[in-house]
Amino acid sequence: MSETWWRGAAIYQVYLRSFADGNGDGIGDLAGLRSRLPYLSDLGVDAIWLNPWYPSPMADGGYDVADYRDIEPSFGTLAEAEKFIQEAHALGIRTIIDIVPNHGSDQQKWFLDALAAGPGSAERERFWFAEGNGDLPPNDWKSIFGGPAWTRVPDGQWYLHLFAPEQPDFNWNNPEVVEEFHDVLRFWFDRGVDGIRIDSAALLIKDFDSEEESYTDHDGVHTIYQGWRQISDEYGERILIGEVWLPDQERFALYLRPNEMHTAFNFDFMARRWEAAELRASIDLTLATHVPIGAPPTWVLSNHDVPRPVTKYGRAVTSFDHAERNDGMPSDLVLGERRARAAALMAMALPGSLYVYQGEELGLPEVDDIPDELRQDPMWTRSKHTVPGRDGCRVPLPWSGQEPPFGYSTGEPWLPQPASWKGLTAEAQTADESSMLSLYKAGLRIRRAELGDGSLRWLDSPEGVLAFARESGLACVANFNPDAVELPPHEGVLLASGPLEGNLLPSDTAVWLRTG
Repeated sequence: MSETWWRGAAIYQVYLRSFADGNGDGIGDLAGLRSRLPYLSDLGVDAIWLNPWYPSPMADGGYDVADYRDIEPSFGTLAEAEKFIQEAHALGIRTIIDIVPNHGSDQQKWFLDALAAGPGSAERERFWFAEGNGDLPPNDWKSIFGGPAWTRVPDGQWYLHLFAPEQPDFNWNNPEVVEEFHDVLRFWFDRGVDGIRIDSAALLIKDFDSEEESYTDHDGVHTIYQGWRQISDEYGERILIGEVWLPDQERFALYLRPNEMHTAFNFDFMARRWEAAELRASIDLTLATHVPIGAPPTWVLSNHDVPRPVTKYGRAVTSFDHAERNDGMPSDLVLGERRARAAALMAMALPGSLYVYQGEELGLPEVDDIPDELRQDPMWTRSKHTVPGRDGCRVPLPWSGQEPPFGYSTGEPWLPQPASWKGLTAEAQTADESSMLSLYKAGLRIRRAELGDGSLRWLDSPEGVLAFARESGLACVANFNPDAVELPPHEGVLLASGPLEGNLLPSDTAVWLRTG
């Protein structure tokens, strides 16, 4: 295994609960995932990133971790996880897992011990417990999920939770917390895990002396990840990937210094409007941030927290912002699919690593009409039912057949699948050379052969057209104009996101050309 495999890898994100159910209880699990490894191998991915698979009360889809050294029983067992890692390795697929260092579960032993031990105890020093201001919390910080960021316990103290009350924040000023997570890293590296995705990586250090909310991107986080990097380096080929939402690209780049993380998610590209100038600005900004420090960029079109591309690109507002999610906004799915296909070819052609969220390769739309009583995202409950939340991109995958559960399970899926998905199953798309799945397979095959890590050079192109070439002689051209444009000189067409019109590239279409 090359120690630089991650620089140009295509990484597939598995939201385990919704991927495939092996025991018929309606919840995706390791048995289901292991049975679908041949599908992922055939798709052409280099690694699988799994959202948290640990024991959890599921107050936030598993991001409320009760035990970092075991597997959620509804997903399987630790032995099954070890078998999965081995079976994936046998197919040439590496495993990346999620670690959540900012907060744990209120059912975790440490937190239960803290509640029992009382104020002033060493157990409470592992979290952020504080006295209130009379009947008010220690300060007016707000939870990212809505409502106050403090919850009071029976003895009168309050504890901090930047997310749901069931997710108490760890105190990273405490050496016990630092050592605990060092041990967790070694536990999983010893079991063959190839990488760690770090959830909410910029939030660990808090400043309570500030008059404003102050818990994002404090310099102290870098000391934490430098310690993590020393551990990953001990294992030779293991990588650290940060979930870092920062508008300041210079601050973002600090996480990618040679003694910290190997890569971090580039959300800027995913969040931009469907406009040539916007996306070119994002690509230039990303490359300007990464190239000087020798870190490979990452390209992401979607994940388990954001609307699916087919829906987003068909809306009147094609950008994404956490504060203005546009959930439920009407979408032209025909237009959205055309743009999502073009976006996929652009993202695959860019230098660096690529992330594909499960179902993206099937062109699944967001499910906006989940019945209110079935919604489970804490965003829905914490917002008093004003923000639908993220369940719409977490609906279980359709594998085969003409009606739900579409081969996902023999039982009832934990979230309902639309009957309209019968044409979007993996089975239906495998037999269709024009399908989104066939496009992804072809693109990932060419990408593995001649793209991945490297550089690009922009080609001259008309306004509203993005065109760039890679070292192999492959050029990507994408047309954002309402009318077709003429293709540049080329020796052949390798792959197109939609039908070409002779030597013309239609609107909202991308093409890979051989330029010599």
